[in-house]
Amino acid sequence: GPLRPEAAAAFDAVAGVPILAVDLPSGVDPDTGVVHEPSVQAAVSVTFGRPRLAHLLAAPVCGRVEVIDLGLTLPPPTVASLTDAQVGQVWPVPGPGDDKYTQGVVGIVAGSARYPGAAVLSTGGAVAATSGMTRFVGAAAGPVLEQRPEVVAVSEFAEAGTVQAWVVGPGSGTDARAEHLLAQVLERPVPVLVDADALTVLAARPHLLTGRTAPTLLTPHAGEFARLAGRPIGDDRLGAVRDLAARLGGTVLLKGRVTLVADPDGQVLGNDAGSSWAATAGAGDVLSGMAGALLAAGLPPLLAGAAAARAHAVAAAL
Repeated sequence: GPLRPEAAAAFDAVAGVPILAVDLPSGVDPDTGVVHEPSVQAAVSVTFGRPRLAHLLAAPVCGRVEVIDLGLTLPPPTVASLTDAQVGQVWPVPGPGDDKYTQGVVGIVAGSARYPGAAVLSTGGAVAATSGMTRFVGAAAGPVLEQRPEVVAVSEFAEAGTVQAWVVGPGSGTDARAEHLLAQVLERPVPVLVDADALTVLAARPHLLTGRTAPTLLTPHAGEFARLAGRPIGDDRLGAVRDLAARLGGTVLLKGRVTLVADPDGQVLGNDAGSSWAATAGAGDVLSGMAGALLAAGLPPLLAGAAAARAHAVAAAL
């Protein structure tokens, strides 16, 4: 819980002095990572054995985390994180015999007359993340081709051609046409990433996932998550994202300063962006295109979401 008044006053008296926290800074919930106010802002946190979940979720107040090895054999962590090196290892690299089709073709259903930029951004993310092919379906084919002439763009879903994964939802609207497009995409026996407006449609019509056997990756922010779950996230972000993934039978990527990616079996990968540079309009559209391209290349949703989130955060900070 929060610091007691006497302790808070003591820390106020030494404001600006670097603080070393043992295990966790006072005021941080060890189970959920919630930072209760008032709390301690540590310069360094020393912990033992391995980092706690709270060191990830409350990273801004933990400072630099130093882990003391106690020589113990410990069970796997509740939430693992991909390092930059691990992302590089799983990121698809074309082989000497690959062509644009064998590297994975991703299809993007995005944008509208009101939000053509979402189509441009999501297709741009897909193009940047793959050396294969990106297809586009939607009313914003013109703006997409102006920015990305290598994209194969059409206005009707029936004309799209074969893909290995779909991305649906960025800026696509929530009207009857958008609902019909979402239903068409989810009927396809390939991985599908559902984002933005399509999540709002799905929250009102969860039956669209019924009978689906191919992998599904949902990428909500906090508001979209609340609509899907029927309640706010609350303090326990980890429990909430695990519960929703299990209930929907898909992988859920919950966006935030710390992005959590949970699959239906309860595995979770986390990424601390380290900053809020990606918290800007349109950044989520780029992320959806990147993750969709990784799905098309054959990565499972858990890895595709986590690897894309890490690369996205690093790019935003550059």
